[in-house]
Amino acid sequence: MERHVVLVAPEVPWNTGNIGRTCLGAGAYLHLIKPLGFSLGNKEMKRAGLDYWHRVQVSIWEDFDGFFRETAPGPEEVAVFTKNGLEPYWEMPDSNRLFLIFGSETKGLSQSILERFRSSTYHIPITDEIRCLNLSTAVGIALYESLRRPLSYSSLIP
Repeated sequence: MERHVVLVAPEVPWNTGNIGRTCLGAGAYLHLIKPLGFSLGNKEMKRAGLDYWHRVQVSIWEDFDGFFRETAPGPEEVAVFTKNGLEPYWEMPDSNRLFLIFGSETKGLSQSILERFRSSTYHIPITDEIRCLNLSTAVGIALYESLRRPLSYSSLIP
């Protein structure tokens, strides 16, 4: 079972640090697509990741197209998260290898990525009281939902 969290142009260091920590706890890989809004040596990012950051399985990519060419996920291995996704997050694919793709905190994903994966977009329902969830919260919800499926969650339990 492979889980990959993909952050496209993340801007907030403590979100990325917290997401890295969540990925480590869930056994997932973290992919950061440039441009990054911070340095990987940022103290706030490392503080959010606590003393776990050095153990996070993280890859840095120059651009989304290069990432996609190298990792080559199939159609059923992609779940793109956006506020206006077509399906709720619990309908994401139940694939052995799954890439959960998220945009930046302030800009989301580019129109070209959204159009390319339109039929693979998912949303996390929220009330009208807020614009969106915090990125690290959204990643946690989606990642653990993807692990909730039979046979996958049991791999986390010692």
